[in-house]
Amino acid sequence: MSSSESDLQARLKVEQPHSARIWNYLLGGKDNFASDRAAAEAVLGQMPEIREFAVAGRRLLARAIGFLAGEAGIRQFLDIGTGLPTANNTHELAQRIAPASKIVYVDNDPLVLVHARALLTSHPDGTTSYIDADVRDPEKILHAAADTLDFDQPIAVVMIGILGHIPDDDNPAAIVRTIVDALPSGSYLVINDSITTPVNDSAIETAQSKGANYYLRTVEQITAFFDGLDLVEPGVVSTPQWRPDSADTAEEIAVYCGVARKP
Repeated sequence: MSSSESDLQARLKVEQPHSARIWNYLLGGKDNFASDRAAAEAVLGQMPEIREFAVAGRRLLARAIGFLAGEAGIRQFLDIGTGLPTANNTHELAQRIAPASKIVYVDNDPLVLVHARALLTSHPDGTTSYIDADVRDPEKILHAAADTLDFDQPIAVVMIGILGHIPDDDNPAAIVRTIVDALPSGSYLVINDSITTPVNDSAIETAQSKGANYYLRTVEQITAFFDGLDLVEPGVVSTPQWRPDSADTAEEIAVYCGVARKP
């Protein structure tokens, strides 16, 4: 075994569940370990609709990127908390509309790193790159992203299902503000996360007992992440209700999202 392979195995921490691998399991993927499956099944036992939450997030990604690359004319994307590659990833969605789009993915799970480098292949006219970093280090992310993205031109930052992994003590609002402050006018921010409800709260307590931490917030707290930005209609809403297409049920679920433009 090479030293890099040994380092990768050490970083994987297969005995500890990771959000990217849990979500992979919920979406029917195979890139997960026993600890991830145990955490996911524990939550499913209390909240079977969590699979619906996972699917809603993926469908939002498709609609949001469609809006950003299409109507909004964005050609640069910073996807923080990428997760394991699946169908219709950000670069595929964006480059299907605008082949020259540049996409930077960010995640801190080494399994994501391996798969991203192997599978996230850019359209020849565009660029796709990957940053191995934690969302709690926004300066590192911004510095590395500048190797691919032009921070003098609008950038869409995608944060789907990531802010819930940041405890209040790590000040998620300050992390978002650091990132948004570095963006030029005309840039966009996409956020999607589960909200606090009695059912969600109980399920998260179960997940935390399995070693998977997640921090639920109110709709008002999610809305506050967009302070100083112009929310795109219909504002902060239950995820299936953000510009649903014909394949979406548009039923309200306990996951909320928003897309906003920096003036």
